[in-house]
Order: sequence, then C-alpha cells, then structure tokens
Amino acid sequence: MLKSIEGIYQNGKIELLETPDLLEGAKVIVTFVPTDNSIDLSSRGINPEQAANLRARLQCFAEDWEHPDMDAYDAFL
Repeated sequence: MLKSIEGIYQNGKIELLETPDLLEGAKVIVTFVPTDNSIDLSSRGINPEQAANLRARLQCFAEDWEHPDMDAYDAFL
C-alpha cells in the first residue's frame, strides 16, 4: 500500500512532517511540489483568457466547494 507524507526539503535533507509507520529501509519516491502555487496553463491546453473565463463560469460553485462539509470528499483523492 502506498502512503504519502508531506515534508520539507532543506539543507540537502528531507524532513518529514510526521513519522511513518512503515518498515525501516522501505523504498520511497520523492516528488518536489512547486511552492508558488502557479499552474502551467499551456500544459493543460488553455491560455490565460480561457482560464479566466473558466474561473468566472465556475465561480457559482465556489461557496459549495469551500464549505467545511465538503472536506469529507478530499479523502477520496
């Protein structure tokens, strides 16, 4: 079973934010996540104008998406 644990890369080392309950010596895969929260629109096949239009059209759902009860669906991602 795969397990993801958030961490921070500093000074050439990865510091995990929690202690995994895995066997010592388990193999890992490290994925570096951009910290600027930017999205490469061109890799998704849209330009900034199309993204702005999409954001405007989906704005009516924002209140529902951001409701605390919706956090339950995050477990399925």
